[in-house]
Amino acid sequence: MLVGIALLLALLIKTFLVQAFSIPSDSMQNTLQRGDRVLVDKLTPWFGAEPERGEVVVFHDPGGWLGDETQQSDSGPLARGAQRVLSFIGLMPSAEEKDLIKRVIAVGGDTVECQKGGPVKVNGKALNEKGYIFPGGTPCDDKPFGPIKVPEGRIWVMGDHRQDSLDSRYHQNLDNGTVSVDQVVGRAIVIAWPVDRWSTLPVPGTFDQPGLGAAASMAPSALGFAGAVPIVLWRRRRLVRKARGTVD
Repeated sequence: MLVGIALLLALLIKTFLVQAFSIPSDSMQNTLQRGDRVLVDKLTPWFGAEPERGEVVVFHDPGGWLGDETQQSDSGPLARGAQRVLSFIGLMPSAEEKDLIKRVIAVGGDTVECQKGGPVKVNGKALNEKGYIFPGGTPCDDKPFGPIKVPEGRIWVMGDHRQDSLDSRYHQNLDNGTVSVDQVVGRAIVIAWPVDRWSTLPVPGTFDQPGLGAAASMAPSALGFAGAVPIVLWRRRRLVRKARGTVD
């Protein structure tokens, strides 16, 4: 009974809270190394939250992104059985799941671009990516792109090791390379294994720069309109009362 309860709790945690995923490639170096185990927050999306710029997310293959990279090595039956059990309770990824892990660069409504020799730009703002892209790598010299308008409900993703990542840039024949937020499993929040690599996965500061949001340029007028509404209503109420012979 105790074992059954423990398995049930583990299954619930895997389904609704967190799940472990293994890093299968070098596309997210040096942030993530091949073989790292990351814990993915699956709870937040249940409350309607969508991925944000700078987050590292796990998502289902939108269609043909993985190709032959998903071929599994022929491990023995004991190893395959152990993986099935551990994946069932969320301690290992399933061998049948086709998932990828990348960094969100742009979200719905954003315009993203990158010309050879230049930085990635989101809504015209250059991103300083030195803190997370692979040392010696370039933002996009191997595959320049854009400008691309990201549709609502979709995201543009890129690997941190740009010269070793078949990310949104390489799949523009399918939805312009964007990924539906419905395909996102969750945000990777911590490197849990190996122990000597334990660390959190915060959003880099470059994504907090002022004016990065697509709607930022509209903010002053929007705020002005919001502030004007109470004044207009107050003046209208005052004029009506004055016409009736009473004034506040």
